[in-house]
Order: sequence, then C-alpha cells, then structure tokens
Amino acid sequence: TQGVEVASPMSVYPDYKSNRGLFMPDSGKMPTFFVEITTDKGIKGFGQGGIGGGPVVEQHLAKLLIGKDPFDIERLWDTMWRSTMYYDRAGIGTHAISGVDLALWDIIGKALKTPVYRLIGGKTKDRIPAYCTGNDIDQHLDFGFKRLKLAMAHGPADGRDGMRKNADLVKTTRAKLGPEGDIMLDCWMAWTEDYTLDMADMLGPYNVYWLEEVLQPHDYAGFGRLKAAIKHIRIATGEHEYTRYGFRQLLEHNSASIWQPDMHWCGGLTELRRIAALAAAYDITVLPHVGGTRDGVHFTMATTNAPWSEMFMPAPGGPKAVYDLWSELNSVSRGPEGIYTQPPEDPGLGWDFVE
Repeated sequence: TQGVEVASPMSVYPDYKSNRGLFMPDSGKMPTFFVEITTDKGIKGFGQGGIGGGPVVEQHLAKLLIGKDPFDIERLWDTMWRSTMYYDRAGIGTHAISGVDLALWDIIGKALKTPVYRLIGGKTKDRIPAYCTGNDIDQHLDFGFKRLKLAMAHGPADGRDGMRKNADLVKTTRAKLGPEGDIMLDCWMAWTEDYTLDMADMLGPYNVYWLEEVLQPHDYAGFGRLKAAIKHIRIATGEHEYTRYGFRQLLEHNSASIWQPDMHWCGGLTELRRIAALAAAYDITVLPHVGGTRDGVHFTMATTNAPWSEMFMPAPGGPKAVYDLWSELNSVSRGPEGIYTQPPEDPGLGWDFVE
C-alpha cells in the first residue's frame, strides 16, 4: 500500500498521524537484520531477526554459540533466552534470538540436505492458501487473491466521520470482491474497546472475517471482553507478542480466536512451534504475521492449525519483470481459493545470498 494513512497508537498526536515513518526509526537505523552462522564444516546458515536485534547477536549471543553443535537447538535456544531475560523478555533481545534460531534451522536443513518443513512435520497441505495485505485492492484482485486484509486509516481521534470512512472502504472492497471472498481488517493497536464495538456494529453487513490488533498488545483483558461481546467477527492479535509466555497471557484471558506471532520477533521457529502447540490444544488458529516469507512458509506447511499465509505484493505500476520474479520466488500458483504459495524444496530454509 503506497501513500495510505494507517491508524496507529500515535494517531492521537496530529504531528505523527499521517505516516508511520514520522515516528519510526529513520531508514537504516535499528533495521531488521540477517544472521550468518558458519560451521566448522563450512555450512552457512542464514536467519532474519527483528528490528534492532543485530547488536545483541554480535555483542552477546555470539559468544554463547561459538564451538557449539547447531543440532542442539533446544539447548541453544534456552541458553540464549536465560542469558537475555534480565534485560529483555519481549523486544530486541527476542528479535536477536529469532534470527539466530532461524539460522540454526537453516544449517540443520542444509546439513541433512532437506528443506526445513520436512524436519518439523512435513506437508499438512498440498499448498498454502494465501491472503494479501494492503489497500491496493484492484491490483490484488486482478492478480487473483480472494482474501484481502485492509489497513484501517482511522481511529478514535477521527470521530464518527473516520468510522464512516473505514466502513466505506470495507463496503467498496466487498462490492469488488463479491460475497464469497474474505476481508480482514488491520487496526494496528489504534482503537479502543468502545470504538471497536461501534465499528463491529457498523461493519455487520460486510461479513468481515477478523479484526486485528484493535487494542494495544498488553490489554489482554480488553481483548477478552471484545471476543466475548463480538460474535460475528473473529478477534485476532499477537503480532507484537513474544514467546509462549506472552501467548499464555492471551490464552488465560481468552483474548483471541486467531493468534498472529511473527517468526522474526517471537523467538524464531523453535518458539513459534511451541506457541502453535499451545494454540492447538485450545483449537486456536495460528496465522503468523508476514507468514508468507521464504522462511515462514516452512512453518505453515508443516502445521495443522496454520491454514493460510500472509503475502505482500510489490507496489503497483512497476515493470512486469518485478511481478514475475516475485511470483517465482514465492512459488505462486492459482486455484479455488485464489492465490497459493509453498516452501522451496532447497535444503534448509531456501535462502541463497550472492556475496
């Protein structure tokens, strides 16, 4: 989505309302990062971690890994977790652990000459149905998506007029998509309980599949109250939650029908699998944030309670070669549910970097 205002927790301040870039770190500062780990046998593993975690890897976690066996991944994860919890249990430290953990899984897959999804359960589906996030609705429909997630531009600071604009976007999308496709709404921590209840009533005619992150992440009880009150739309959250201990809070407050952990933030693939197992015991669906990445689809393919992947298309208006390459890298295919993806069959996670 290009040039579209998206509601956020900072929308209450007019100076920061129009663009997330006004309050997020400047480009190149505190970036997401890739970890490269090389074994004594020359195998290189690559893993992506979340914002700002790179220095934690370089200045702390590296010394815990040197000389260790990458196959001892449970012990290595636990060592990293226990050694960082005194300064970070939910944030940059966990972002760092995530990147390292994914690099270790990449090494294991390459050492065994096997794609990671086959190491963690194999195929639970022939291919993965995908939904597309963003407000470039015509582009996504023309490409073939039948599940769309829209960014909500307005929150409580915009009053009733903002609510009507949110509803109008959904109404327009439903008219273009038709009655059978799914519409999801990303509210990015910008709404309140009362606002969400009013919006849910207003959205009733449009068969919305879920409302995502309507409240700030720590408001477990608030999410629980909304889930109990709103019966016609599912409540989803968890993008900004960390480790199984955070998701246990969601569980104990009955906060959501759909959990959305981010593999690059929540603790990596090792922890994501624990989160999914916890969810499965309570029939909770797990749909990872940005789950359609080259590494994320391994988890979805191998996990029974993870039915879809989230994808983001290149911006509209670009050369055809860009979309062709995107389709190739994501193993895009088409079928009854619209667009599908699947993990690469290369050993490991499928990363291939040119030095």
